[in-house]
Amino acid sequence: MNSHFLDKHEVIRLLIISAVAGENMLLVGPPGTAKSAMVRLFSKLIDAKCFEYLLTRFTEPNEIFGPIDIGAFREGIYLRRTAGMLPEAEIVFLDEIFKSNSAILNSLLTILNERQFSNSGRLSHVPLISLYGASNEVPNDDGLAAVFDRFLLRVSSTNLDSYHFHGLLSIGLLGEGRLQPDGENKIQPLITASQLALARRTLVFPSKFEDEFLMKYKGLIFQMRDEGISISDRRAVKFLKLFAASALLDGREKTNDSDFFILKHIWNSTEQVEVLEGIVAPLVDRYYLEHPEGQQTPSSKGNLEELRAEFKTIREHLLSGQSISDIYLFSQLRNLGQIRANLLSMNKEPAQRISTEIDVLIEHVLSSSRFG
Repeated sequence: MNSHFLDKHEVIRLLIISAVAGENMLLVGPPGTAKSAMVRLFSKLIDAKCFEYLLTRFTEPNEIFGPIDIGAFREGIYLRRTAGMLPEAEIVFLDEIFKSNSAILNSLLTILNERQFSNSGRLSHVPLISLYGASNEVPNDDGLAAVFDRFLLRVSSTNLDSYHFHGLLSIGLLGEGRLQPDGENKIQPLITASQLALARRTLVFPSKFEDEFLMKYKGLIFQMRDEGISISDRRAVKFLKLFAASALLDGREKTNDSDFFILKHIWNSTEQVEVLEGIVAPLVDRYYLEHPEGQQTPSSKGNLEELRAEFKTIREHLLSGQSISDIYLFSQLRNLGQIRANLLSMNKEPAQRISTEIDVLIEHVLSSSRFG
């Protein structure tokens, strides 16, 4: 998946963690940020019954949960035929989930939380492993709050930064080639639904969580609550499954501080994203400074070589002597500021050196005659 989607390492890791833990995940972001494409490819890598649908306010329940059984209806029984529909699926993807109507959303509530579906008044178990939802925006309607709450993970999918742009074009062109009939690659599943279920049964052993880890976790939860981020006791317990799934993914028997990165993705509103980053990132960054060999997910801020290469390209353009527009100039100055901020966050000597070179370049550009 990382070869298909540039700089989506953390999102992809969370997709896997949610499936191992058997929890639901919501992807939020503007159109064209690979939300649907990532979930579709991920579902192809699992040998499971899958169901996908794009929801609108005109979508009818029979499109999701199955049509009415006419034979049973004639006998006075209101029964749905669920074969091939959501109630019998193990991996579900609902695009634009918050645009559906109340009839669908109300039925989804028990499926998302209790893994049960009401058919003709009878509750039956559904084999759902994880339901993935996608939306262009966070719902602000109180009527949608209950469904939103059923997603344990809330993950932002955004456009790539400038230093990933060339890589985006390269991977994008390959992806466009795969869309052609003669370029389509057949995706083979890598794991089965039963294997995921077996892995999930290993997550809940208390021995996976050392006292020191649990004390740090307690501190993080109460710090987040003090910042006004609502975290129920139910969700606080469920997060332990995600930590254990993250450790399992790395082949570890116990959780460690690196697993706390998950807590960056439990926000209730987009305004909380930066707050959570400020609380969680220092702890995770400190762990990787002390254990650089343990870093499994590259930073979304870019690595040192990517940032160095982008800075070199911008510097060559700005110092080439060619005429450039003010719009282009200010765009590159903004990019330089972003690169500098990411370099400083690395707390490494080579990164500090490059950030100093950026300062010199910015000062030179701003003091040039065109600003006189």
